[in-house]
Amino acid sequence: MQEIQQKYESQNQLQTFSEDDPFTVERYEQFCRFFPQNVRRVLDVGCNTGRGGERLKTLNPTLEIFGLDCVQNRLNALPDAYTGKIYGLSNDIPQEDESFDAIVAGEFLEHLYPSDVDRTLCEFQRILKIKGRLLLTTPHPHYLKNKLTGGTVYGVSHLTQHFPQILKLRLQMHGFSRVQILGSGKLSRYLGYYFPLKFVYGSYLIFGDKY
Repeated sequence: MQEIQQKYESQNQLQTFSEDDPFTVERYEQFCRFFPQNVRRVLDVGCNTGRGGERLKTLNPTLEIFGLDCVQNRLNALPDAYTGKIYGLSNDIPQEDESFDAIVAGEFLEHLYPSDVDRTLCEFQRILKIKGRLLLTTPHPHYLKNKLTGGTVYGVSHLTQHFPQILKLRLQMHGFSRVQILGSGKLSRYLGYYFPLKFVYGSYLIFGDKY
């Protein structure tokens, strides 16, 4: 486990763009809009240096936000908005069953090796409270701009890509219900979240409930 954690840590440190991604704050605002009622304890998976969680705390000061990341230096930089810091991997989260009302993972799933994707979804289901909600964003493999320019989701630390309907099925196979897919990424500033042709969005939001 220590070897794979070190491997993930070194890979993610190569992608420094994530530390100052200009859309991060808006992504967390989107998460907040789709939180379930009476949410209190939130796990921020791949929290980075905490700009997203800090925005969540501003929007809802009652939240208790815990950050999970495999890069210790980023955890060390978390602001006071975070109640707790968890150094570890998403495929073996050191938390009790049914610990959180919501889990957010912004642009995270694509950073996992294929063998860790379902293990991570299992862990998310385990630590969510009943009626809790999982909210993810991830790059859209059929993003129109990539198709036109020959671009790809894969990169320095992007190890997998996730097609919307397949990811929806995976969530359902892990017991999540009421799964929805919405547009995300910078284009959502102009089109909102519900534009029917989802491939025009660079990323998409998918969320489901443990219900």
